[in-house]
Amino acid sequence: MTKIQHYTYLSITSKKESNNLNYKLEHIGIAVRDLEVSIKTYETLLSTNCYKREIVESEGVITAFFQTEHTKIELLEATNEKSPIHKFIQKKGEGIHHMAFEVEDIKNEMSRLKKEGYRLLNNEPKHGADDKLVCFIHPKDSHGVLIELCQ
Repeated sequence: MTKIQHYTYLSITSKKESNNLNYKLEHIGIAVRDLEVSIKTYETLLSTNCYKREIVESEGVITAFFQTEHTKIELLEATNEKSPIHKFIQKKGEGIHHMAFEVEDIKNEMSRLKKEGYRLLNNEPKHGADDKLVCFIHPKDSHGVLIELCQ
């Protein structure tokens, strides 16, 4: 029997251009207070092991990744009080922090989104977890959801 790969895509049609872009859901980021406790929870819930942990000093986080059939789950614990994750948890508690979509050319996509009027939280791609270049779209421009673009 042949296994069919399923991917979740976000289709974005430019307001000014007739381009139809397909963003593959790369991962869902979840802010947690205690990474060790959360890893055990998600290992049981997903019936799989955490396959990677990584410190991202520029964001002040420790991450843990889980692979599911269609995407990845990234758990994020703050390493300091200046971390965006620390601030998020203080304000909203634990929970979904962001959705990340894979793009082919992050610089071109950032330029396109700026022209469309989206506010980006960083002017240049920066290095994120999983050896990716990342950029974030302001949640006020995406109906309260923090969107990460990654390449």
